[in-house]
Amino acid sequence: MKAMILAAGLGTRLKPWTDKHPKALAIVNGKSLLQRNVEYLQQFNIYDVVINVHHFAPQITDAIKKNKGWGSHILVSDETSEVLETGGGLKKAASYFSGSPHPFLLMNVDILTNLNIHQLLQAHLTKKALATLAVSNRQSSRYLLFNTENLLCGWYNQKTGEKKGVEGNKKAFSGIHIISPGLLPLITETGKFSILDVYLRICHEQPILGYDHSGDLLQDAGSPESILAAEKKFN
Repeated sequence: MKAMILAAGLGTRLKPWTDKHPKALAIVNGKSLLQRNVEYLQQFNIYDVVINVHHFAPQITDAIKKNKGWGSHILVSDETSEVLETGGGLKKAASYFSGSPHPFLLMNVDILTNLNIHQLLQAHLTKKALATLAVSNRQSSRYLLFNTENLLCGWYNQKTGEKKGVEGNKKAFSGIHIISPGLLPLITETGKFSILDVYLRICHEQPILGYDHSGDLLQDAGSPESILAAEKKFN
């Protein structure tokens, strides 16, 4: 299996670190978020990784070269001219995945977890999903909505009350997806856009599955406070 780590974000929640550094190189107990997630993927025999870069991109590419990819084969998708968000970033790197029949993994660099990717993949294959999204029961400002078969049917913003799609069970998205290559030709959006917009557009015709991993360790490490929280959970 191949993977893509989304590492191009500006990291505005992580100021002042991100005034001089990319979010991907923020340190948790002596290791950067990027290194931690490269090594996390290696636990599941994932050694082929593409990483998108934008904010302080040379710092990330230098770290990859200096550390020889931490033992993985890492390609860089360059978004220095414009950050493309999750959907645009995946579309730009699509050729890396489109030649293979196998599903691939997409994850945010600022998520730390002990989610079992093998189990996530097995659920994806068993349900013949086009994409499978790791979700859990936890407090969030935004939720994905799933029907009784755990298929995506909508989205809800708790703060603003905005809704898309239809009513369903609320789950918080963990920023980790397994995606079948058949999704790639269905991405008709261009420029900067969220992959969630793609899912919400096609979910009533295509199976977008929710995989509940409540109980696993999970930490959004995208702010100074959450970095401190991550240091208590991840050695």
